[in-house]
Amino acid sequence: MRRSLLIVLVAVLGLLAGCASFPDEGPRDWQDKIEGQGELGGPPSVAPPQQQEGGGGGGDSAQGGGQAPTGCVDPDPQVVATCLQPVGAVAVLPSGVAALVGERTTGRVLRIERGRDPVLVTTIPVDTAGGGGLTGLVLSPGYAEDQLVYAYATTPEDNRVLRLAPNEPPKPVLTGIPKGPTGNGGALGVDAGNTLLVATGGAGGAPPESLAGKVLRIDTLGRPAPTNPDPASPVLSSGLTEPGGICTDTATQTSWVTDRAASRDVLFRVRPGPLGAPAWTWPDRPGVAGCMTQPGVVTVALTTAAALSVLRPAEDGSFTGVPETLLGGVYGRLNAATLGSDGLLWLGTVNKSGGKPVPSDDRVIRIQPPSGGGASKS
Repeated sequence: MRRSLLIVLVAVLGLLAGCASFPDEGPRDWQDKIEGQGELGGPPSVAPPQQQEGGGGGGDSAQGGGQAPTGCVDPDPQVVATCLQPVGAVAVLPSGVAALVGERTTGRVLRIERGRDPVLVTTIPVDTAGGGGLTGLVLSPGYAEDQLVYAYATTPEDNRVLRLAPNEPPKPVLTGIPKGPTGNGGALGVDAGNTLLVATGGAGGAPPESLAGKVLRIDTLGRPAPTNPDPASPVLSSGLTEPGGICTDTATQTSWVTDRAASRDVLFRVRPGPLGAPAWTWPDRPGVAGCMTQPGVVTVALTTAAALSVLRPAEDGSFTGVPETLLGGVYGRLNAATLGSDGLLWLGTVNKSGGKPVPSDDRVIRIQPPSGGGASKS
């Protein structure tokens, strides 16, 4: 009897060992976890592809040729995913047709693609107090080889940068960024030198020597970039309050960061040391959020104003005239903004956080970006 039990046990252990094995050559692909019923509910659904002429428009309640969304089905052909929680960040995968989406309030990271149900990649435990949560997401500079993704999140203890790897739980890369009653949101980007840029909130008045209210520049292991003003410190620049997005024009090697300062919204050109005077200001405080750059254009998502603000820098990086406003009221409160490899602009909405959501909110949209060339129009 004992011998029979021993044989069965050995057989079971052999099967388990086979299930736990991994391929030992080349990078492993993301293994998406299909999310079932549970405390977060079932997966959001995606509108099926529609053959329609023209783009989405017609106000916050009717897109796609004037047809209103029905449940999670949105007739707008530019809508990639629907029925999400407020979108904190979007990172477009190299194919340009799929993306990873971070939900600010749930900490979920979902893989989305038009015509397919989103699938859960991982969940990061987050604290949403003071504007925190999951607010940053970016692919590793060496994503093609390492398959890594980085996230900026607020935990009960601090704000931090985490590394997301296939088949592994999120791992801290940089911790101890102060958490406060306000200013806990942050943003992630990659600069022209393929190092990570981290925009951190001011945490409601954290000590100036802390990592709060800074632009940090680190490598993929969380170590300070050797070209920082102090090679032993991750700090590149200082002077932020509530950053919404950070983006880099690889052609000019210029990085920009948006910020909601005490009395106005601003756009800074990132430089070593104190950020100094803003490159552009919005006294009406439209809620600057994510940003996207291409040669001759900087596009900023506006949350409160529910639109895009398009600025066109001169050769010296200065702006004149008045920014162009696009998509006013079409998709509601815009937050995340990033550029795909195919040159299309991806946007995420936060209409469930203080807006007037339609049945298919919150959504991720993919559109043709504004063209560059010349200074901002007068």
